[in-house]
Parts: sequence; structure tokens; C-alpha cells
Amino acid sequence: MPESLGIVEILGIAGSVSLLSGWRLYLTALATGLAMHFQVLPLPEHLQSLQVLANPWVMGVAGVAAFMEFFADKVAWLDSIWDTVHTFIRPIGGALLTLAVIDPGDPATQAIAFILGGGASLLAHGGKASARAVANTSPEPFSNVAMSAVEDVATTGLLYLAYSYPVAAGAVALVLLALSVWLLLLARRVLKRMFGGGAAPAPTEPQ
Repeated sequence: MPESLGIVEILGIAGSVSLLSGWRLYLTALATGLAMHFQVLPLPEHLQSLQVLANPWVMGVAGVAAFMEFFADKVAWLDSIWDTVHTFIRPIGGALLTLAVIDPGDPATQAIAFILGGGASLLAHGGKASARAVANTSPEPFSNVAMSAVEDVATTGLLYLAYSYPVAAGAVALVLLALSVWLLLLARRVLKRMFGGGAAPAPTEPQ
């Protein structure tokens, strides 16, 4: 990673981190902390706020939570319960991670980043949770496990891409944003088709 980043790269990293937090908050925090702990991810000076994630206690808590999420997320309906519990946790976590990416010397920009980061995490969380709710209506369990595994791999890979190639981070954020919106619209369409038809009108009795 270069020693100094432009505003586009910083916003790209912030957007990517916040959106990925909406999918896998604990994995995002753990992967970032491990990468910094083993010096795989050298950060420029104004991103040193993220260094707290490399604290052994923080990594330990994130690791335990990520371990629990890994299994909870692969059990039908338990994943939806887990998502419901994290409706407020993921956006707050994503907002705080976004805040750590932005230059602390500009309070106004930090406030905007906190709000937008939380909103982006909530959007990604909504897309994920909605897609899982639709998948849970399927009688077979394999689609749920497959979706969860894809999220695990994609979160780690895209996070590495965003940190290692800041220029590409903006593209990663845009793809994640488009995917989150698409998942929300898809889930809405499927659920409307399943439950929006309403009950059939009662037949009228012959006169």
C-alpha cells in the first residue's frame, strides 16, 4: 500500500470496509487485525486508527465471534435469527470501522463518514438478510450453506483486494453496493410473488 492515499482511494477503502461489515463484521475486523499483526498490511500514518484491531484482545473477541457466526450462518433459520440480532450491531461496527479510515483531523468529514458508513453497512446487511430469508424458504439446505461459504470467501478476498490495491477499492465498493441493492430488490420480488397474491376470493353462492 502506498504511503499516502488520495481521497478516492480513502473513500473506496471506507466504502468497501463498511459494506463488507454488513456481511461479516467480525470476519472483517479479525482479518484486518491479523493482516496488520503479521505486517501483511502496512497502513499509512493517517489510517493508524485501525491498528487497534491488531490488539490481541480485540482479535481474540473478534475471532470467537467470527467462529460462532461461521456456524450459525450455515443453519437454516438460525442464520436469520443471527441476522436479526445483528441488525443494529453490524451498522454500528461498520460505521466505527469507516470512522477509523477517515482523517481524524477533519471532524465534519468524520461525522459524514460515520453516518454513510453505518448506512452502507445497514444496506449490505439488509441485502444479505433478505437473500437468506428467501433461501430459507427452500426445502433443501444446500443453498444456504453455499451462500454462506461464498460470503466467507468473498469477504476475505475483497477485503484483501481493497486494502492491497486502494485504486481498486472504489470499484469493489461500487460492486458491493450494486449487489446489495440487487439482493434487496430480488428478495422483495420473490417474497411478493410468494405472499403478495393474497387469498383467493370466496365463491359466491348461487341465488
